[in-house]
Amino acid sequence: MPEKKPVYKRVLLKLSGEALMGDQDGLGIDPATVDQISREISEMAQLGVQIAVVIGGGNIFRGLSASARGMDRVTADYMGMLATVINSLALQDYLERYDLETRVMTAIKMEELAEPFIRRRAVRHLENGRVVIFGAGTGNPYFTTDTAATLRAIEVEADAIFKATKVDGVYDKDPVLHSDAVRFDKLTYMDIVQKQLKVMDTTAVTLSMENKLPIIVFELKEEGNLKRVILGENIGTKISGD
Repeated sequence: MPEKKPVYKRVLLKLSGEALMGDQDGLGIDPATVDQISREISEMAQLGVQIAVVIGGGNIFRGLSASARGMDRVTADYMGMLATVINSLALQDYLERYDLETRVMTAIKMEELAEPFIRRRAVRHLENGRVVIFGAGTGNPYFTTDTAATLRAIEVEADAIFKATKVDGVYDKDPVLHSDAVRFDKLTYMDIVQKQLKVMDTTAVTLSMENKLPIIVFELKEEGNLKRVILGENIGTKISGD
């Protein structure tokens, strides 16, 4: 049988900060989990796929939660952005162990650690086969990393957003709490809004809808899923305008 080829040329992988924790309790970064993610990204790169990444910071600090406990929202959000940079540097370190050229680009200038985000430069890095990790969200408070991921995906003209989660797709309710939860194979952007499904915030979904950017939600923990998605296998939930 002929070898399968990727159905996407350029993608943006959205990871939650919690994804880097693995199964460990508390907060922080689990080296084994980051290594697994890096290995799977390297397999994507070997297929010739251009890869951008956005990581949340919830494993270190979550601005919205801190704000709810009385901290100034803007200050808390900036602290959350710094947490995403810590995660970006950790992922970069592990990716380079797999001989991948990487660049961390941030929305807040910190030249000693990363390049400032410049769209044309980011695109050139991708075209040259480098994995580009976007840190510090959009650089503005009140915006989630889901919105940042969508914005960056549009700016670099990605073919799709791959949203890696702890469950194998989008459900009508939390499958961890409800054994009768039903998984969707396909959804439209308006389904997400009207059903109030907790996949991405409304701003991110609206941006994706306006720019016809598909979102594929899949389980990260099962090894090999990332490659299966890039090869077009029907796993997880695809969100589009169809």
